[in-house]
Amino acid sequence: MVKGRIHSLESFGTVDGPGIRFVVFMQGCPLRCLYCHNPDTWNLKGEAKYQMAPDELLAEVLRYKNFIARGGVTVTGGEPLSQPEFLRVFFRLCREQGLHTALDTSGHIYTSKALEVLDYVDLVLLDIKTLNPDLHLQLTGVKLDNTLLFLDELERRGIDTWIRHVIVSGYTDNDEWLETIARYVSRYKVVRKVELLPYHTMGTFKYEQLGLDYRLKGVEPLSKERLDNAKAIFSRYCL
Repeated sequence: MVKGRIHSLESFGTVDGPGIRFVVFMQGCPLRCLYCHNPDTWNLKGEAKYQMAPDELLAEVLRYKNFIARGGVTVTGGEPLSQPEFLRVFFRLCREQGLHTALDTSGHIYTSKALEVLDYVDLVLLDIKTLNPDLHLQLTGVKLDNTLLFLDELERRGIDTWIRHVIVSGYTDNDEWLETIARYVSRYKVVRKVELLPYHTMGTFKYEQLGLDYRLKGVEPLSKERLDNAKAIFSRYCL
């Protein structure tokens, strides 16, 4: 059976989906987001703390079943869909145990194997970086197209979706662009919630440890005022 390369595990997560959740951070990501706070997850073949078969990971999850019964399991990363075969089996096993499953993804990996994972997903946390194609390439190193195709697929399947959007001063903190995203996602029936995430610098120390250049050096964390401004824009679309 295929083994998953796992960066880390969190047994009592409260910010990655509803309720108290067991959170799995997968190794590997094709994006190189300027503000990524987990650069140590980028390399799929990099050092993984755990290499586990789906049933082995499930056994670890079930140790906490009483605590996460009203929450569930979230798989994030990195980009979880970098390891679709593992993920599909793991989510199937979770479903068989009556556990709510959530997938945190950029939607960039739009392949048949990646889409098969959705057969066993209750909620998708979809990261939309921007709807400006040029800025998306600048922020992530990849094109925007697949993320929007992925959202269309979620709509077709009727899978509950939370949109996540990071707001960065000088990049995505732009009233016109914020309104464009709000208007765009409000058309989708599956979008249940939008999480507006203020840019922070808490992960910069990892770049130093890895000998990587942090390309947003000097960019200040988003102010409360600008976050409130973004929330007001999205509230006009009942988001």
